[in-house]
Parts: sequence; C-alpha cells; structure tokens
Amino acid sequence: MKIIIAGAGAVGTHLAKLLSGEKQDIILIDEDEEKLSKVGSNFDLMTINLSSTSISGLKEAGVTGCDLFIAVTPIESQNMTACMLATSLGAKKTVARIDNYEYLLPKHKEFFAQLGVHSLIYPEMLAARDIVDAVRMSWIRQWWEFAGGALVLIGTKMRETAEILNVPLHELGGRNIPFHIVAIKRGAETIIPRGDDYIRLNDVVYFTTTKKYIPYIRKIAGKENYADIRNVMIMGGSRIAVRAVQYMPDYMRTKIIESNLARCHRLTELVDDNVMVINGDGRDVELLLEEGIKNTEAFVALTDSSETNILACLAAKRLGVTKTVAEVENVDYISMAESLDIGTVINKKFIAASHIYQMMLDADVSNVKCLTFANADVAEFTVKEGSMITRAAVKNIGLPKGATIGGLIRNGEGILVTGNTIIQPDDHVVVFCLGMMIKKLEKYFN
Repeated sequence: MKIIIAGAGAVGTHLAKLLSGEKQDIILIDEDEEKLSKVGSNFDLMTINLSSTSISGLKEAGVTGCDLFIAVTPIESQNMTACMLATSLGAKKTVARIDNYEYLLPKHKEFFAQLGVHSLIYPEMLAARDIVDAVRMSWIRQWWEFAGGALVLIGTKMRETAEILNVPLHELGGRNIPFHIVAIKRGAETIIPRGDDYIRLNDVVYFTTTKKYIPYIRKIAGKENYADIRNVMIMGGSRIAVRAVQYMPDYMRTKIIESNLARCHRLTELVDDNVMVINGDGRDVELLLEEGIKNTEAFVALTDSSETNILACLAAKRLGVTKTVAEVENVDYISMAESLDIGTVINKKFIAASHIYQMMLDADVSNVKCLTFANADVAEFTVKEGSMITRAAVKNIGLPKGATIGGLIRNGEGILVTGNTIIQPDDHVVVFCLGMMIKKLEKYFN
C-alpha cells in the first residue's frame, strides 16, 4: 500500500515508524524540516518538507492514487482541508485527526464523506474511554469488550493471593474452564501460552471470557478483596480528563486537580456540577491528603509530562490508592512504568495507531486494540464465506506462531474456542497476536 502521512508530530511519527516496519510504501510530510530529519534517516520511508494543504506539494508527494492519506497535524482544520484536497486529487481513502466530538456524530458521517473526509479519529476521546474502562474495576489492568460485551478481554496482575500460580495451564479445570488465557506478560516478554506453560507471581495474564464468569476470574486471580471504585481523583485538567469525566458512570464521584487557575475556571464550564475542580499541584502530598486521597480508590495522572504522571501514581499507591492510571506518551518510559508497578498505562499514539491500522486491512475487522504493555494487539474479524479459517478445526488451520484465537461471537453469544472448534461464516472471531501481525492474519478470514 502507498500511504501518505501528513504531520510529523507524536502520532504521525509513531504511525510512520510502525507502518514502515510493515514494508508499506510510506511518505511522511511536514512543514517542519527539523521534525522530519529526526525520523527519515532511521526508518524505511520517504520524508518531504511541505505543507499538507499545498496542492502542488500534495501532487509532488504522489497523492494521486495513494491508498491511504492520513492527516494527523495538531490543527484540526488543516487536517480536514488536507483530506478534502487529497480526495479531490485522487486519494482512495482519507483519515483526519480531530478534536471536536460533534464531528463524530453518526448523522455527520455521510456529510464528511461527501467532502472527501472518509474517517475521523479523536485520540483524546479514545484515550478517555480506555481510562473509564480501566477504572470500572480496581483489580483489572485492561478491559476490552467485543460485539457489545458478548465476549470480554481482561488483563490482570498475579499477586501472592492468586489460586492459579505455578499450575500447568492444562491442569486448570480441563476443557470446561470458562475462560481462555490468550497471553502472559512476564517482565519484558509476552508469551502466547501452551498447555505446559505456568503462571508465575507478578505475571500480567490476559483472559478472554463472557461477562457471566468475570466473578470467577476475579476469584482465581485472588482479587476478591479489592475495593470497588467509587471515588476517582484526576491530576491534570486536559482534554482527555474532560472527556473521561463525561464517560464516568453516575455512581463514581470525581475530582480534578489542575495547577493552572485559568484552566480551572474553564473546566468548571466544561464538566458537570457533580465534578469537583481543585486548583493545586497534584504532586503535593498534603493537598492529596486534604482532598481525601485515603478514601480514593482510583488515581488518574493526565499531565503533559510522562515522568510526572508516573511519579504521581507511585505516590498515590504509597498513600493506599488501589488503582492508578498514568498517561505515558514517552514510549521509552512504558516498560519502566510496568517495572514500577504503575497500574494501567494510556498512550494516545498507540490508541490512534490501532484505529488507523484497522483501516489498512482488507479483511472485515471491526475492532483493533493495542495492548500497551504487552506489545500485542487484539482484533475482531468477521468471517467470510469460504475463507481459510472455516475449512478445518482450529488446531489444523496452521495459524502463525505468535497468534491465538481467544474466542468467537456467534448469533450474539460469546463462545470460547478449543482446538476442535470449527469456525463458521459470519462468526466474529477475536484473535490475539504479538507485534503488528494482524496483516498476516487477513488471509485466514478473507
């Protein structure tokens, strides 16, 4: 595929690096030559120093006939204009990064498509949804629903209280166990487990199951004593914070601590009256104690500094908070955050990349989720009539190493998969895979 990315900021650069590893024909354009120079020499891609809204520049970049044009500059209007121009010049599919929730309403989809903007992505909103999913349950690191919740993916860390430590997986209840362990994150390594693998202390284990059996997984993971989350404290009044409090369930009480007074005044206009806005430094332990950190079950750090967010979550844990979430935009710090036992890590670049990557696929994929810690992805494929995956039992299909089927949804019902399962057309199949292997799996579902 020929892919043009407009904007060499954090999201654009990460996407360019990611996709260049997929042996795609990548062209990265930006007006800032310095940004481009940091990327071009280290990766297999072309960089062009030009404006994404220059017609002559887009022609020079070869936008005519390109398969995908992605506009992810920091300026929404520039992204929209660039996509409109790219479509009129012959780009097949366009994606614009936006920061206006109103544009995402279903009633506007056709309008923007007619203008030449085929897909919209709002990374801050996607990040906010991930945060709310993370704080729904204090004992879960990551949570993801498929087909409206018919099947769920749960990631949770194994402590001393877990019942399933040091037992070979093939001994965990035989064929009738109500879950499938799709991956184990151990230190820096992610394992797609087999029957003779064990779960060790401090592993992060990823289960697929149905909602009915979540209490059972909570029990065997030894997390029954973890308090339910009722009170949430957010440090940093960013756009992600505003979106997150809008998505929080009604039973949760939320406080936002923001150091900038002008931003505090703005926040009071943007959030509901039941959200308390506090002007202060979220790193100030005295302030946190004064504002009831001891009675807070979840602490979310969303400042623009990865280091500050990690340290603030560490402080919150020491003050007794069960669940912490840190926005870590510096990719190099993610493994450090895991080693320090920061609960959930949010990274806008990875979230945006997952959604854009989904648009590159020829197969019918309705969900792609990037698991930040595990360097892995989960995808939900819809099975086509006559596709390779339907021709034999799962154990005889020959899926590539590093991929496993976590479950499927058939007629709206979540079903766990064994080696003897035969997948049928129109099934929604949840696949877990290492790295960015999803493209390699397409041939099984087309």
